[in-house]
Amino acid sequence: MGKDVIIACDFNSKAEVMSFLDKFTQEKPYVKIGMELFYAEGPEIVREIKARGHKIFLDLKLCDIPNTVKKAMKVLSLLDVDMCNLHAFGTKAMMEAAIEGLTREDGSRPLLIAVTQLTSTSEERMKADLLINEPLDKVVMHYAKNAMESGLDGVVCSPLEAGKVHEICGKNFVTVTPGVRFADGEVGDQVRVTTPEKAKEIGSDYIVVGRPITQAEDPVAAYRRCMKEFTE
Repeated sequence: MGKDVIIACDFNSKAEVMSFLDKFTQEKPYVKIGMELFYAEGPEIVREIKARGHKIFLDLKLCDIPNTVKKAMKVLSLLDVDMCNLHAFGTKAMMEAAIEGLTREDGSRPLLIAVTQLTSTSEERMKADLLINEPLDKVVMHYAKNAMESGLDGVVCSPLEAGKVHEICGKNFVTVTPGVRFADGEVGDQVRVTTPEKAKEIGSDYIVVGRPITQAEDPVAAYRRCMKEFTE
């Protein structure tokens, strides 16, 4: 599997995201459409960005009763995205229902990945706020194994955990890792972070990078730097 950089297009309007994507005259980067943009503009923004030739990771993190998630995934399957996700703590039954809903009549479907623990979550917060007393690493690996056993393609995890996920779930189980910053950049609200170069070394398949690219003085140059550090 080839490695790739996914740009987190966390904008709140069509005008902003299109203005940003217009800067890329030579490349067609893989983009993440998250809650902010999707809730502002609806499914049409997905169709428009896809029509421009971009691969799309639709990051809506579904989590509900299995039947509701199944029906929602059935709707999302019509958008022709390349990847979408849900929360692993929604249980195996929910993940299995999601696969069923996402699979089209011809048997095709986008990649489906599960969020293990958010990269803004520390072990202390997990214990204090969520009453999960197992070590963070153990929880992430358990969720990853549940996702694999449910038929999912991979997980969202910290880049620091990508190598161990591959050890437990196999090299073809996809690791999508936010929490990536340049060595000379700020970490923002992420807790478990690393650089593109280090993420490649540990074993991330895709890195999701937002502000270090979207808020850079020259976003195209920042994207190219990220691609170089992660893929070459």
